[in-house]
Amino acid sequence: MSEPSRPAPEQPSRFAIRRTRALRSAGWAVARARAAVIGSGRWLAHQWRASLQFRVISMTMLLGLVVVLLLGSYLYQQIADGLVSDRVKSATEEAAQGTRAAQTRFDAADRTDPTSLSVLATDLVQQLASPGADHARDVILTRALHNTRTPVVATRLSGDVGLPSVPAELRQAVAADATHQHVQIIATSSSDTGAAVPTVIVGSQVSLPVAGTYELYFVFPMEREQATLKVVAQTFTLGGIALVLMVGAVAYVVTRLVVEPVRRAAEVAERLASGGLHERMRARGQDDLARLAKSFNAMAESLQKQIRQLEDLSRVQQRFVSDVSHELRTPLTTIRMAGDLIHDSRDEFDPSVSRSAELLHDELDRFESLLGDLLEISRFDAGAAALDLEATDLRDTVARVVEATVALAERRGSVVRVDAPHRACVAEIDPRRVERILRNLVVNAIEHGEGRPIVVRVSSNGTAVGVTVRDHGVGLRPGEAALVFNRFWRADPARARTTGGTGLGLAIALEDAHLHDGWLQAWGEPGRGSCFRLTLPRRAGVGIDRSPLPLTPEEEQPRSTRGVGGPYQQLGRQAESSR
Repeated sequence: MSEPSRPAPEQPSRFAIRRTRALRSAGWAVARARAAVIGSGRWLAHQWRASLQFRVISMTMLLGLVVVLLLGSYLYQQIADGLVSDRVKSATEEAAQGTRAAQTRFDAADRTDPTSLSVLATDLVQQLASPGADHARDVILTRALHNTRTPVVATRLSGDVGLPSVPAELRQAVAADATHQHVQIIATSSSDTGAAVPTVIVGSQVSLPVAGTYELYFVFPMEREQATLKVVAQTFTLGGIALVLMVGAVAYVVTRLVVEPVRRAAEVAERLASGGLHERMRARGQDDLARLAKSFNAMAESLQKQIRQLEDLSRVQQRFVSDVSHELRTPLTTIRMAGDLIHDSRDEFDPSVSRSAELLHDELDRFESLLGDLLEISRFDAGAAALDLEATDLRDTVARVVEATVALAERRGSVVRVDAPHRACVAEIDPRRVERILRNLVVNAIEHGEGRPIVVRVSSNGTAVGVTVRDHGVGLRPGEAALVFNRFWRADPARARTTGGTGLGLAIALEDAHLHDGWLQAWGEPGRGSCFRLTLPRRAGVGIDRSPLPLTPEEEQPRSTRGVGGPYQQLGRQAESSR
């Protein structure tokens, strides 16, 4: 049994395809136009914020445009009022003359039959109107509202303006006061273009023989005045645009004269800030800008002189520290040999002399460490420190540091615990310098840990590796987290150093971290301990997005914020040291 045939799918017609393409093209055009408008708006906003000259020129042109609009509107209105007033005056004079001439003609007429009177009215209306095709003046003669006499002369027109165009209030005014002229301005249609034209209508009464009183209206379209006002408006528009552009050009020239020296001063100041101490401004003339340039150059000269003096003094100090450190090594070596000999023979001396030999040995160790630290600091100050980079697993470095400090931790009664991930935390570092940083942090934690446990955590992310050293000792008072990296700074000057220390360890650690383009930060609370965090980039020259470990320990964070914000959730008192 054969299956029934299925109808073929309906194909879209060519019209539907063209319509779809047209709609797509229109949508793309609208999207492009919208993008162009948004881009232009952003560019204008950027120029407004960034360019003083652009703001001055824009404000000047805007104010000039406002002034031109106000002044042009006022002058246009005054000209229009003057043209209308003159036209009304001339229209009333012409209408008065025409009314007198018409009344004279009607008074002199001896025609009393309706036909003759109608012919006379038609001839008179045509004579009073403008000759030929000129419709500068049209005439309407019609029977007065309250005239009931016979015979009746039909309404006579000289042009296209009919009796319905005459306002009813004007007819009533003419009927109520026959001794005066009555004027009103209305809108009529132009005979040429059909557009609305303001028109002056002057009405009065005349007496026809036998037929009684009739209303005589003179119609004066103000097409010429309207054309004149159009020319005036175009002239004002073009003149206003040209004036605004000229004002903008003047503002551009004036602001350029003022802004350019300021820009040059800013560029010179930027080059001065970047180290170009020889940069100066050009000072020409005796005006205010020249005095500004001279004052700026004098300030730059003074700054250069003082900076050079400070640089010379710094070099002298660095050379002095370096020379003293080197010169002290020779006598220190001799003293070290003698001290070691005395220390080895301390059992043969009296107890007091033996104790003195031990103190001498310990102080010589501290003195030697101090000399080494001073030499290292002098290298940093002179900019001679360099990195010996190699890919290193930070877990191995931490393990070596903890193993080297086990004896010290046992003497202090502290337990050092390492919390490291199973995956490798590899980074391009100088192992010697990083090991020195971590040794300083761990030793400080043991010294100030009050015999409590110490936790060393290691972690990494896509851009950085990090180590935190957490103790639960005396902690840091408010503001001290920013001072611990200062040279020779001590939280408690009266506190005894039973395990040594030179006061330069954290300062050198900070310089080592900066040499790696890394971070070394501190957090602490009195009685709750402290936490130091070292963050280093995984690859040299690649910036750190965020640290893989939080600076504030999780147990010290409020419960409502634990686990929120990741490594950047740093609560409590903390300090981020910067170069």
